Amino acid sequence: MVHGVSQRRACEALAVDRSSVRYRSLRPDDRELREAMKTVAAQRRRFGYRRIHVMLQRQGIEMNIKKLRRLYAEEKLQVRKRGGRKRALGTRRPIIVPDQPNQRWSLDFVSDAFTDGRRFRVLTVVDDHTRECLALVVDTSLSGRRVVRELDAIIAQRGRPSTVVSDNGTEFTSMAILRWSQDRQIDWHYIAPGKPMQNGFIESFNGSFRDECLNETLFTSLAEARMRIGAWKDDYNDHRPHSSLGNLTPSEFASNLALEKQAA
Repeated sequence: MVHGVSQRRACEALAVDRSSVRYRSLRPDDRELREAMKTVAAQRRRFGYRRIHVMLQRQGIEMNIKKLRRLYAEEKLQVRKRGGRKRALGTRRPIIVPDQPNQRWSLDFVSDAFTDGRRFRVLTVVDDHTRECLALVVDTSLSGRRVVRELDAIIAQRGRPSTVVSDNGTEFTSMAILRWSQDRQIDWHYIAPGKPMQNGFIESFNGSFRDECLNETLFTSLAEARMRIGAWKDDYNDHRPHSSLGNLTPSEFASNLALEKQAA
């Protein structure tokens, strides 16, 4: 009645239904959902709403993805395009140093070239306790789905790890990886951007791999690269002494651990 006209007459004059004027939203309070979403977005700065949805599901928070997308937009959490040089944006939670096999695996990619200039990549996988090289997967292209298949093949041989550590590369942050780690209940830890030494075990291994294999060999084809790199992997595990293992090979160290476990 601010203008001296009843609601009925005002609605008739404007051709507006009174029910729409009287409507009050019945939406529940989404404060807790918003806070959980913002917490994940703060930890995973390059995750969009789909990957955040997966992370919330891991916490037992079930939410319709359309609703999450609406809240995501209202909170202005859209991933911004990168500009200029990539810089470290902080740290992630610390991880425990492993004290037994399969407690933690480390993953990374290494790049090299054939003699004709074409590039290829190698997926490197290491057990951080035994220092065993679990896989050296060589190909011209390695997607998140391919990484999942290779990890499943390793698990079939030696069992499931508790934790996997990697950088924030697109293959490792793909939906295939997120779904895989969720389905198998494996904790996937991402190091902070620009902090490769947070994944020091695989960085040390990659240095030896490049120095002793890639820089010493000319590869003319993918088949040759797979053969030579596979041979180096076997030599690394079975014959090459490892200084941090008391100059035992990774295979010897792993065998001694198994014998000690049986004796206990």
